[in-house]
Amino acid sequence: KKTFMRSNHTITKFVLLGLAESPDVELLLFGVFLLIYVLTLLGNIGLMTLVRIDPHLHTPMYFFLHHLSFADTCYSTVIMPNMLVSFISRNKDISFPGCVVQLYCFVFFGIVECYLLAVMAYDRYVAVCSPLRYVVILPKAICVWLVTTSYLLGFLYAAIYAGCAFGGSFCNSNVIDHFFCDIGPLLKLSCSDRFLREKVIFAFVSLNGISTSGIIFVSYLYVLSAVLRMRSAQSRSKAFNTCASHLMVVSLFYGTGFFMYLQPSTSHSGPDKVAAVFYTLVTPLLNPFIYSLRNREVKEAFMKHVKRSCGSP
Repeated sequence: KKTFMRSNHTITKFVLLGLAESPDVELLLFGVFLLIYVLTLLGNIGLMTLVRIDPHLHTPMYFFLHHLSFADTCYSTVIMPNMLVSFISRNKDISFPGCVVQLYCFVFFGIVECYLLAVMAYDRYVAVCSPLRYVVILPKAICVWLVTTSYLLGFLYAAIYAGCAFGGSFCNSNVIDHFFCDIGPLLKLSCSDRFLREKVIFAFVSLNGISTSGIIFVSYLYVLSAVLRMRSAQSRSKAFNTCASHLMVVSLFYGTGFFMYLQPSTSHSGPDKVAAVFYTLVTPLLNPFIYSLRNREVKEAFMKHVKRSCGSP
């Protein structure tokens, strides 16, 4: 049953259409996304635990990686459990307050991830270009300040985006053609003038995207220049491996994110759901495995603690 908003009625819930309408397809998707969610939790929580318990990983790089894993865990949890329940219960309703909270938390952790990726790019620039001054340039106090600033900016921008998404009236429909409460599909339902709100969102998405991706781009230009000047082939290989893993995550996250949010709400269509799956569900899954499988220090720490748990010398 649909709920509408007229001049004297207030909407109480939304209906999320999800990714598929066929019960058989939804059952298959339930199995696939349940596996993705379990692996996401295992990978990110495992990496956070490893960084905490191993003294060799108490460096700025892994401090930032710990918070990236935390953001990924929360980012995925904001969306995935509700979607999994809808697959098996056939209940696609989400309350109005629930939709507001979901959108706010999704944007919050998404913005935090953007700034953490930029901070980690700067960290790699310092590590490769000024290795002898690495600890001096990035002491613990500076690392804490950078992470805290990322969370504060996420808090601020999430409030702005949520205000724009829910600032108008919903009088056309309460059916959201998406698998979670996202900005574009919500604006598409608004019957009040959304031009100004779309411009505000576009401006802040551009500001966040260009500033953070710009930091990443410039940092890696310096890194590439420094790597090409290295005489040792082993040093070049190690630097490339460390940076390549970061760039893989950045390309996937920013590519699909820009595709979604730098277009008008009226332009959103079916392919948007596929893009959204990548930056909301696949990226949090890939992050811990990309960083750990391509990182010698993480693999050594993992094997050391596995052997210790098994009682091996």
